[in-house]
Amino acid sequence: MIKRLLLLVWLSLPLAVSAELVIEITQGVDNPTPMAVSPFSWSGTGALEEDVSAIIEANLSRSGLFDLLARENMLSHPDKPQNVFYRDWRALGREYLLIGSMTPVDDMVEVRYHLFDIVRQSTLLSYQLRASRSGLRDLAHRISDQVFEKITNIRGAFSTKMLYVSASNLPNGQYNYQLYIADADGARPRRILNSDEPILAPAWSPDGKQIAYVSFESSRPAVYRHVLATGEREKLTSFPGINSSPAWSPDGRKMALSLSKDGSPDIYILDLQSRQLRKIAANDLAIDTEPYWMPDGKSIVFTSNRGGQPQIYRADLVSGAVDRVTFEGRYNARARPMPDGSGLILVHQAGNGDFHIARFDQRSGRMHILTSTQLDESPSIAANGSMVMYATKRGEQGILAAVSIDGRVKFSLPSHGRDVREPAWSPFFD
Repeated sequence: MIKRLLLLVWLSLPLAVSAELVIEITQGVDNPTPMAVSPFSWSGTGALEEDVSAIIEANLSRSGLFDLLARENMLSHPDKPQNVFYRDWRALGREYLLIGSMTPVDDMVEVRYHLFDIVRQSTLLSYQLRASRSGLRDLAHRISDQVFEKITNIRGAFSTKMLYVSASNLPNGQYNYQLYIADADGARPRRILNSDEPILAPAWSPDGKQIAYVSFESSRPAVYRHVLATGEREKLTSFPGINSSPAWSPDGRKMALSLSKDGSPDIYILDLQSRQLRKIAANDLAIDTEPYWMPDGKSIVFTSNRGGQPQIYRADLVSGAVDRVTFEGRYNARARPMPDGSGLILVHQAGNGDFHIARFDQRSGRMHILTSTQLDESPSIAANGSMVMYATKRGEQGILAAVSIDGRVKFSLPSHGRDVREPAWSPFFD
């Protein structure tokens, strides 16, 4: 029955065409910071596979915080500090300028870049980095992170990754499911799991080296652990009934899950070394699911209908006390704590009956609706706490979208005819 219900979710899935997602910026801040990224020069022979400066420009533009000057509107394309004339960039209304040059060194590419404050006529950053030709996109993300942090004082998350699930409607009427890993901008998708059965709830380990997910490949739901570097997989739980919602503890030693092996779904903690299970927040009359660890590792938030309707509760792992967190709205679910613990991102049913992504402020107790789309689900927060990725609908197609934590910046990631769900944003990798 569980399998049939999940298959219905994917009932209208079209045939997959392309694995790569494409960024479409739909809303930015009212007064974005004027900036320019001059094309990085290349002194080597032949063309490089990646346009480093274009990737940086796209990253900064996607943040919604910057107004990037088109290359064709630039008065010059400087690649060295001595060629930068502040008056020209002031005339173009720019506040910041990024320039760079690339030179072949042995089998590597050396990139020198400089970030200028046009208003103060000063150099903010000046770095020299090296990468292989195949690593230029990673280097572009790294530079984007450094520039973004220098200007905004917020750590950049352009070098992070994301997981998502896609499904294809096959000619024989069956469905094929794929789990992908990609850059945060949707580029370089790599399929890491292919199955004829549903794949759900991908989750990252704290160090970003492993993931967990729910797969129906053994005819019933089971939770798997997957090592990304080797592809090694291990089945962690496969009890009768529901095995769902894996969530790693902040130290990576435990995993919270929802299991129905004893009747109704309850929250359990699995010790990944000893394999001992511990039930928490037990309530025989309630459905408890979607656990997630608070950043300090001392408590877990989860969804429960023990009050009559789905709401968010918090279980203290030391005292065992369980408290209701949300009261506004008839439906609140899939809570994800902010990295600093100040609030929760969750799925909230608004007064008009639509399901939106919302931010719950734990200090004030207020709910702030962030999205205006419908049927929003599966929120996942960027490692720097600035953006939320989620699944939504565009017509009959499932797509991924993102919104800033204040709701001012929005972009979508359409998939060219495929239905995609279950996004999971990675932690930082250092």
